[in-house]
Amino acid sequence: MALDTERSVEWVAGPGCRARIHPEIVLGFHGLCLVKPVNDEDWYMGSLNGDGSVDCWSAYSDLHEALRGL
Repeated sequence: MALDTERSVEWVAGPGCRARIHPEIVLGFHGLCLVKPVNDEDWYMGSLNGDGSVDCWSAYSDLHEALRGL
């Protein structure tokens, strides 16, 4: 399902190491999300939190690989 891009999305590389992602596309899959950032060809996988934010922990070079990673 396509989700609203007006939400907080962060890349979580480890404890205390977070970076904001500005989403162009957010796709929801039963608690998991795929996010395509603005001006970036990679897709990021993460969890959809209760407040609507997304914490991403994995990156893929294209949508096909990201979908396979689900």
